[in-house]
Amino acid sequence: MAVKIKKMLVSQPQPSTPKSPYFDIEKKYGVQIDFRPFIKVEPLTAKEFRQQRISVLDYTAVVFTARTAVDHFFSMCEELRVTIPETMKYFCISETIAVYLQKYTIFRKRKIFFGANGLMEELVKLIFKHPKEKYLIPVSDVHKDDLMLSLNTKKIKYQTAIMYRTVSNNFMPDEKFDYDMLLFFSPSGISSLMKNFPEFKQNGIKIGCFGQNTAKAAVEAGLKLDIEAPTPEAPSMTAAVEQYLKKEMDKKG
Repeated sequence: MAVKIKKMLVSQPQPSTPKSPYFDIEKKYGVQIDFRPFIKVEPLTAKEFRQQRISVLDYTAVVFTARTAVDHFFSMCEELRVTIPETMKYFCISETIAVYLQKYTIFRKRKIFFGANGLMEELVKLIFKHPKEKYLIPVSDVHKDDLMLSLNTKKIKYQTAIMYRTVSNNFMPDEKFDYDMLLFFSPSGISSLMKNFPEFKQNGIKIGCFGQNTAKAAVEAGLKLDIEAPTPEAPSMTAAVEQYLKKEMDKKG
């Protein structure tokens, strides 16, 4: 039996593989899924980065909270012609990001660390276990300071490094916006929604958020959350969406 959710907007680029769980959800639940990022990311130039007077080689560990940060960190190092030593350690908020690192470096247990459940608290605990490292944290020009505030409590040595900027990906006036569900993955996505649609009224539209900061931004913007991920039961957004749709089907059944 079909569910009330007929059309869903995922505020991310369309998956490059046909094996994405989103396509399985489309077929299984008869939902139309559109992929349309609310934000786009632009790299800083090497000149802009140098103005921060940060030397990557002064640090013994790098902290990643998003795949975007991974890509921009390594591309910036390449542009600066910085050869990262084999001794560099990497602390990732999730196993997904740790695995993604294999795109740039060899995966070794003593070199790559990741939180057990994708939550910021777990990443912080992991860093606290290695207090002698000097941490570099690649971030966007717009970022939350939750991680840094936690590190300050233990006097962990760290430096944030802005390596990319997040800008709103504006909608055209003739673009339709007739969705039953919107999925967000960053606070910037929430900000872009409000910028593109200043008169936005949620009404019956369902909102899903990935990550604590995204959820917090949504609530602060006056939105009601229907889906939150990750959770122990739903470690990914697709798992959380499927759980929601299944419950809706069960109600109707």
